[in-house]
Formats: sequence, C-alpha cells, structure tokens
Amino acid sequence: MRVLPRWVYWLPAAAWMVMIFVGSTGLLAESRTSRFIAPLLRWLVPGIAEETVGRVVFAVRKCAHAGEYGLLAVLVLAALGGTFRLLPRTWSWRRAGGALLICAGYAVSDEVHQAFVPSRFGNPVDVLIDTAGAVAALLMLWAWCGWRARRRAGSAAPASSVARASPAALREPAPRP
Repeated sequence: MRVLPRWVYWLPAAAWMVMIFVGSTGLLAESRTSRFIAPLLRWLVPGIAEETVGRVVFAVRKCAHAGEYGLLAVLVLAALGGTFRLLPRTWSWRRAGGALLICAGYAVSDEVHQAFVPSRFGNPVDVLIDTAGAVAALLMLWAWCGWRARRRAGSAAPASSVARASPAALREPAPRP
C-alpha cells in the first residue's frame, strides 16, 4: 500500500477554504443572495409579509455560515487524522480541539477579509456563528463515534459470552423451573 504525503489530506479542507474565501467576496453578499432566496420564499408562501421575508433571508444566511464551517471542521478533522474519511474511526479530543482552533482562526480571517470588501463588512457575531457551526459538527461526530462504539460493544457481547460457554451448555437446553 502506498502512503500519501500528509499534505495531500489537506487538499479537501484547503479547497473548501478557497470556496469560503470566494463566497466572502461580493459574489455572495446579502444583496445578491436575497435576490434568490426572497423570490423563492414568496413563491412558496404567497402573501408572506416583507418583514418575515427579511427574517427568513437573515436566518438562511446565518445557517449557511454555520453549515459551511461545520463542513470545514469535518474536513480539517479528517486532515489532522491523515485520512480522507469524513467519519472518524475513533474519536480524538486533541484533533477535535485542533480542528476547532483552525476553524475559529479561519473565521476571524474571513471576517477581516470581508472588512476590506466594499459590499461586505466584518462582523464579530459571524465569527461566533461560524465557530458554533464547527462546534456543532464536531459534537455530532463525537456523538456518532460514541454511538458506533456502544453499538459495536453491544453486538460483540453476545458473541463473547457464547465463546465462553461450555460445549455441553450449548447443546443442552436449560432446565425449566
């Protein structure tokens, strides 16, 4: 089996960081994204109040922030583990902490970048939303790893108890009271 250099595992995370950077330009400014979200919302819910449209557009944009950094956290966690697997085989708090620090640092740099884009502005609240998205994704992975470990331990228990039973106990039914 050929072992890849460690930097290769960072390619998906780096590509996603580039996508976030491009999205932080005027390309995905609120004035542009609301031109798609608002008409779709008005088509889905005819007669919706303009104030509600504004709130929904705001919520969708903030959820997109959390989602993009949640995916970044998963990609960085995989890169730190030296794998392309998005679902880790085992959990490591050290790698998760590293992934969170990288995502939070990138969120700060992203907002600084937006401060220099004419149609955007840097918002410290967005850093918190981005970091919360990374935390949520990492916690979901942690819960998944725990669930998978419990499931494996539960399915392994009957097999190990059968292996410890004597051959006579396996052939003869237990006496009824």
